[in-house]
Amino acid sequence: MEWTEVLNRVATGEDDRTNCRPHFRDIEIEEVGKAICAFANTDGGLIVLGISDGQQIIGVAEDSDQVQERLASFLQSGFSSPAAARLGQHKDPEGWVHWLEVPRQRDFQPMRYDGRVWVRRGRSSVEPSPTELQDLYNTFGYVLTEDRTISAATSSDLDMQIFRSYLVSLGIDTTNNPQPNADDDLLNRGAIAEIGGQLQPTLYGVLAFGRMPQDYPQTQNFFIECVAYDGNGRADEILQTSEAKGRLSEQVERAVGWFSGLGKFEVYRELRRYDRHLLPLEALREALVNAVVHRDYAITGSKILFEVFANRVEVTSPGTLPNHMTADSVRAGGRARSRNESMANFMLALGFMERRGRGWPVMQRAMSEFNGTEPEIDLDRESGFVQVRFLLD
Repeated sequence: MEWTEVLNRVATGEDDRTNCRPHFRDIEIEEVGKAICAFANTDGGLIVLGISDGQQIIGVAEDSDQVQERLASFLQSGFSSPAAARLGQHKDPEGWVHWLEVPRQRDFQPMRYDGRVWVRRGRSSVEPSPTELQDLYNTFGYVLTEDRTISAATSSDLDMQIFRSYLVSLGIDTTNNPQPNADDDLLNRGAIAEIGGQLQPTLYGVLAFGRMPQDYPQTQNFFIECVAYDGNGRADEILQTSEAKGRLSEQVERAVGWFSGLGKFEVYRELRRYDRHLLPLEALREALVNAVVHRDYAITGSKILFEVFANRVEVTSPGTLPNHMTADSVRAGGRARSRNESMANFMLALGFMERRGRGWPVMQRAMSEFNGTEPEIDLDRESGFVQVRFLLD
């Protein structure tokens, strides 16, 4: 970009494609970093250094060569991936002016600065909302499915004891020699994949066998958020919250355990007293298993929401029903269709699912015996969620 064009942009003022800063001292680096990241993630833009808040040229006081070197180094190492930008400088009577032309980056996922994603909104560099973040991932073409790899993880992040236990549940003998190499076993089961000559865990591998499944940028929201309210709406007082994290099986177990801790009530059959949960655990377990197995893992900014109200329990899962299924076909106990086949087979092998396709009939039977009600299902394709509801009254 020529100096005259830079002058024209400065004279026009800051907007969604132009950002002006007075200098590149330590106090300014954070704001410059946010702007570079935001422009790279949005539509590109121009950052001009040596401009006052009143859009006047004041020049950068530091040595011009040193500023250019610091900028070049910052672009290479200050972000989640090297930032591509064209550097320019001009010696004005008021001092040196430096600028960076930041193009819209083309990568498989958005750029991060200081561990966070930034986008340009008007004259400001801001963090995107969960919906904007998902749109951004989709725009970059990063669609996270169960067989996509998690680049920040390695095969050593998978718990081989958990993996071997899973093989045993499949009826595979893991004691007789010779046994396959561990990486070969993981590769054959889809828990890792080879990318560019390197072995990396898949999303399925991390969520089924990972030591710390939520430790990676792409997976940090893949858990069940539990909330209990003192009333029938989200505006009522919150009584308890919990985050059911861990592997798929652990998430279900911890969410059910949290619910069990909310209390029981007494019922009498003839002369004998029994304690009964607020909801049949069999029905709740099925709903939670379906949520972790069938949720859309391409929606990276959302969690499964497990909410307990005074009159109902709701399990809300990100994404629509898989493979063109409808709410009616679910109620009818239609043929099972999984978005995440490996995850479904994993939970089936561990005994968390009775049989594929039996989830809704199991919930119907349990609720009918419990209080004579039917479970309800809502599907919102526009907002992108599936909600299962159990009535407590």
